[in-house]
Amino acid sequence: MAEDTIAILGGKGMLGTDLARECKKQGINFEVYDLPEFDITNEQHLGKALRDAKAIINCAAYTDVEKAEREANLAYQVNAAAVGRLGARARQDNIWILHISTDFVFDGKSERPYLEADTPNPVNAYGRSKLAGEQLLVESRCRYCIMRLEWTYGLHGNNFVTKLLKKAETDKQLKVVDDQVGSPTATTQVAKVICRLLRIKPEGLFHFASAGYVSRFEMAKFIFDKLNMSVDLSSCKTSDYISAVVRPLNSRFDCSKIKALLGEPIESWQVSLEYFLGHL
Repeated sequence: MAEDTIAILGGKGMLGTDLARECKKQGINFEVYDLPEFDITNEQHLGKALRDAKAIINCAAYTDVEKAEREANLAYQVNAAAVGRLGARARQDNIWILHISTDFVFDGKSERPYLEADTPNPVNAYGRSKLAGEQLLVESRCRYCIMRLEWTYGLHGNNFVTKLLKKAETDKQLKVVDDQVGSPTATTQVAKVICRLLRIKPEGLFHFASAGYVSRFEMAKFIFDKLNMSVDLSSCKTSDYISAVVRPLNSRFDCSKIKALLGEPIESWQVSLEYFLGHL
């Protein structure tokens, strides 16, 4: 590994794949680590990944929100315990870490967009494990930057956009919830911001999402309109679905802090999503 190489943990996932592509485009040296060769819960694997790295981007996570209710211990081991050990090792070697977190650390009951200073209150096992990971990273006293994301989508993993389009192939009558509100955020957009952060290595907690807010239902309508797809789309409420998982209804972020750091406007969700749909 070259001296100025960054380690991308979870580098074959939805965000990690786009981040690796963006790093290559920008001439940033990187190494990708992911399953099955790399397991973030394995201390030997961690040691190998951190060796000679000048920075770490941690995209590795247990992200199956439904299964996390049944596999809460596994979600905790990946999203929390492993992150704590990662922080301890990084502090020992004075390595800067950018750790990816989520809007699910909040209960979604706020009537305004969430600020970094707002008190988290996760309502499901996934959210609790991600919040615990944040806390353990802070407690490790390493040089860290936590970047909370929401409603991400990309070409290299399951997400709302790809699931919706797949369902529409066989079912022309779809119901989508209209009481969950947030900001659809492209992983390509996140990757570009991470590359900016790599150059300045800020420390602390930041919220990032595309500019603007929309409900899941209006987002689905936007997608089908842009693709000229004939779908009988109707709205419903989250409570209409039987689920073992409680989901936050308000996922809106206030991104003023990271916007000031970047010194430029954040692209709107409409522009990013339309671009993504045009390149499917």
